[in-house]
Amino acid sequence: MIPTIAEAAGLIAAKKLSPVELMKECESRIAAQNGALHAFILETPERALADAKAAEARQMAGTLKGRLDGIPIGHKDIYSTAGIRTTCHSAQLLDNVPSEDAVTVAKWRDAGVVLMGKLATHEFAFGGPSFDLPWPPARNPWNTECFTSGSSSGTGAAVAAGLVLGGTGSDTGGSIRGPAALCGIAGIKPTYGLCSRTGIYPLAQTLDHAGPMAWTSEDCAILLEAMAGHDPSDPGSADRPAPRFDLAQDWRGRRVGLIRHMHEVDNPVSAATLKGINETAEILRKLGATVVDVTLPSLQEFNAAGWVTLSGEAWAVHEEWMRSQPLKYGEFLRGRLALGGLLSAGDYIQAQRQRRDLIARSIAAAADVDLLLTAAAPGEAPKIREVPKWASLEKPNFTIAFNLLGWPALTICTGFGEGGLPVAAQIIGKPWQDGLVLAAGHAVERENGARAKRP
Repeated sequence: MIPTIAEAAGLIAAKKLSPVELMKECESRIAAQNGALHAFILETPERALADAKAAEARQMAGTLKGRLDGIPIGHKDIYSTAGIRTTCHSAQLLDNVPSEDAVTVAKWRDAGVVLMGKLATHEFAFGGPSFDLPWPPARNPWNTECFTSGSSSGTGAAVAAGLVLGGTGSDTGGSIRGPAALCGIAGIKPTYGLCSRTGIYPLAQTLDHAGPMAWTSEDCAILLEAMAGHDPSDPGSADRPAPRFDLAQDWRGRRVGLIRHMHEVDNPVSAATLKGINETAEILRKLGATVVDVTLPSLQEFNAAGWVTLSGEAWAVHEEWMRSQPLKYGEFLRGRLALGGLLSAGDYIQAQRQRRDLIARSIAAAADVDLLLTAAAPGEAPKIREVPKWASLEKPNFTIAFNLLGWPALTICTGFGEGGLPVAAQIIGKPWQDGLVLAAGHAVERENGARAKRP
C-alpha cells in the first residue's frame, strides 16, 4: 500500500524508508497504470531521480528540510516549471518551456519534494473532458470509463491511484474539489489570497485559487503549509504570515452549519452522497460540535453570478488567441470561451453587484457558525463519454459559491455509492480558518473508514 505523506515523512525521518525507493515505487506504478489513466502528460524521471538522491543524502546526513523532503509529487500542467514543458494541455502552448518556476512550485522544490512530472488538466483549466487535444483526458482510477471531474483531473487520478503522494491543483469554480470528490481523495481550495498564483496560467483572476490535493486532509495540511505565504508579485496575495495548522482541535463549543437546502433542494444529491454528508455531521456532533441548519443564498444565485464572472474573465485572458488562432483550441474550450465573448460589460458589472450582495448575505447567514457543510458533487462519477459540453450550466454546482466568497473549502471522501465509486462532502470555513477546515476533515476521515480503500 502506498503511504500517506504523513506516514512516509515519519518513515523517512526515522531512516526506515529511502526516498529513492519511494520514488522508484511511484515510478513503477506510473509505468503500470498511466497508459490507462493518462494522469501524466509528461514524466520527468531524470529530475525525479536527482531529487530523490538529494533527499536521501540529506536523510543520511540528518539534515532533512521537513516533512515534504523526499515526497513524490506532480504538478498540474498550468503550473510553470523551469526548463520543463508547461502546456496547459493545449496545442496553443505545445512547445512552451518556462524559464522560471511558479512561486508555489519553487516553495515545494525548496521543501525537498521529488518531481515525478506534469499532470493532465482540462485545457487551460476550462475545456474538458476533451478528446481533440494533443493528449487524452485523464481517467478515473476507480473505473477508467468514468470521469475524474476537472480541471485538476490528472492530479485527482494520480493521487487516487498512488502514482504520487500529492500534487497541485487550481480551483476557479471547483477544479480542486470536483476531482477530489469523484476520485475519492482530499483537496482544499484555500482562502483567496493564501497561496500565490504567480506562474500559474490564469483562468479568471478574481476566482482563481491555488491549492493541494492528497489522499488525506492531514496530507493537504502538510502541503498547504509549504505552499502558502505572501507574494508581492500576485496582486491577490494577502500579506499574512504563512500558516501552521493544528489538526488536534477540541470540537466542544464549535458550531457547524448544515446547508441542507443546497444538496436537498437546489441540486438534490444521490442517496449515498446524502448519507455521507449526514454521517459527517454526526461525527462532528459526537466529537462535541453543535450542528444546526443554515440557509445561504441558493446555488442558482451563486452559479449565475459565478459563471458570468468566470466566463467574462476567461474571455479577457484568451481574447487575442480566440481572434487570431481559435482552431488551436479544442472544441469544448473554444465554445466555452466564445460564450464569454458574447457577454456585455453590463452583464459583468451586474454579476459583480450580485456577488457583493451574495457575500453580504452569506456573512450574515453564517455569523453564528464556525464551519459549513454541504455536498461537493451530486453523486458518483458519470461515464466520461457522457459528460455534456454545458454540464456546468445545466445544473448548479456546489463549489463555485465558495470561489465567489473566497472562503476555504475542503472536499473529503465519505464512502462509496451503489456503483462502487466514491462520494464526498464539502467542509467550508470562514476566511483564514483553513486550519479549522482541515482539522474537521482530518477528524471525520479518522472516523468514517473511507481512507482504508484504494482503487
